[in-house]
Amino acid sequence: MHRIFTTSFSAVYPLYVAKAERKGRSKAEVDQLVMWLTGFDEDELQQHLSEQTTFEDFFADAELNPNASLITGVVCGIRVQEIEDPLMQKIRYLDKIVDELAKGKTLEKILRTP
Repeated sequence: MHRIFTTSFSAVYPLYVAKAERKGRSKAEVDQLVMWLTGFDEDELQQHLSEQTTFEDFFADAELNPNASLITGVVCGIRVQEIEDPLMQKIRYLDKIVDELAKGKTLEKILRTP
């Protein structure tokens, strides 16, 4: 089991927000991305943050967006669409969309809106 699986989502979440804010994006945009990917609403997201849910439990509770499979590209030198472990792929999907936000992509493109 990879160490990230047992890391709490709330430990990594501030890093996602900081990365976005350094590039002129907002916490609200990060929240929108997380909620789009996981199907959580604002209250559910805040509950996971306050309970320090592990990534494993966080994604176990999530209902992944059907368009998540459209997320492609490279994170940490690995193509997200080729990751075999389902949990690791979900974590990398999240990493990828936060990266895209920080790089200035529009939310419509990040959210794979047809």
